[in-house]
Amino acid sequence: MALTMKERRAVSKETARRYQRVRKKEKGEILDEFVLLTGYSRWYASWVLRNWGRRVLVNPNGSRPVVFQGERNHSVKKKKNRIYGKKVLAALKQVWLICDCICGKRLAPYLPEIVSVLIRYGELTVDEATREKLLKVSAATVDRLLAEEKAKYRLKDRARTKPGTLLLSQIPIRTFSDWDKQKPGFVEIDLVGHDGGSTRGEYAQTLDVTDVCTGWTETQAVKNKAQVWVYAALKDIRKRLPFPLLGIDSDNGGEFINDELLRYCQQEGITFTRSRPYRKNDSCFVEQKNYSVVRRAVGYHRYQTERELRLLNELYKGLRPYTDFFQPVMKLKEKVRIGSRVKKKYDKARTPYQRVLESPHVSKDDKKRLREWYGQYNPAELKRAISRVQKRLQKQIERRR
Repeated sequence: MALTMKERRAVSKETARRYQRVRKKEKGEILDEFVLLTGYSRWYASWVLRNWGRRVLVNPNGSRPVVFQGERNHSVKKKKNRIYGKKVLAALKQVWLICDCICGKRLAPYLPEIVSVLIRYGELTVDEATREKLLKVSAATVDRLLAEEKAKYRLKDRARTKPGTLLLSQIPIRTFSDWDKQKPGFVEIDLVGHDGGSTRGEYAQTLDVTDVCTGWTETQAVKNKAQVWVYAALKDIRKRLPFPLLGIDSDNGGEFINDELLRYCQQEGITFTRSRPYRKNDSCFVEQKNYSVVRRAVGYHRYQTERELRLLNELYKGLRPYTDFFQPVMKLKEKVRIGSRVKKKYDKARTPYQRVLESPHVSKDDKKRLREWYGQYNPAELKRAISRVQKRLQKQIERRR
């Protein structure tokens, strides 16, 4: 009958004590008995009896030497000296919170710039050694160090936009791959409804405008989805863009598919296209921002009063520069299917501001104006201002209940 592992260890312990005290001739007899009893190979049995209770370095010249004590399955891990101590962790947490708790792959490449900005504004105080460690920390290490701090909130989306029926034949359909993704100015637009789960009555909407090339995002709250409010908000957003507006792509809702917007685009030389009905991937750039920018900032509550509308636009006043100047994003470069798996490759995380400056299609005057805007903003102060307005919005919701 074969021995259990627990019994083998007990036998090994007692036999090893005798084996290590006797001479060579007697060791052979003990080894024969031990092999017969445990079923081990002679080589392994000899190794166990010789090294039981000793610390043995296996593969010392290899890339990963391992220390064993007793049997082979009893490993002793070496204690590693921590490179990133409490000071680095505290500074990293502070930067991570200011950057809206983004993932390591987005934060790590952005650390050299954001750390210098925060130090310049006096928001971050670190010694030189801590600063150097912050600048060279990898994305995987960032995620590992911040694992205990992270909290995930997953909220389900609700789409309430009904497809329009006007002028559909006059506005061409555009699919996901049709835009020129190398030139800023071609944008996707969408409305985010703040209905709180009920579509009865009037409620505020957020017009979300996202540039396909750079990821530059503009948001503005409107009273409802009436054409007049959406059209006015779109003209305001056009004035704020750091580059000329070249093309607009929308869904098939009547708030976009109307004579007024079509006539405006024709007069201004702006390309106007629409996505295929019920194909959200055609508007994937703005759909992503609907959650990562709008929903994350204001949630899924119902906003319907004039005061709540003003608070939304006050929040967006700080959220726009915070998102475009200080939120690095990664863009998908390549997607390859290998059997049942899809392998995706992304570029280095950069802010929309950095992508605009890198574009050869943006004029020097526009870039100069953009640099001046950038120098006016303190990311930590923007984050605090956003948090203050969010608390005021929350109080409005609680009063209404």
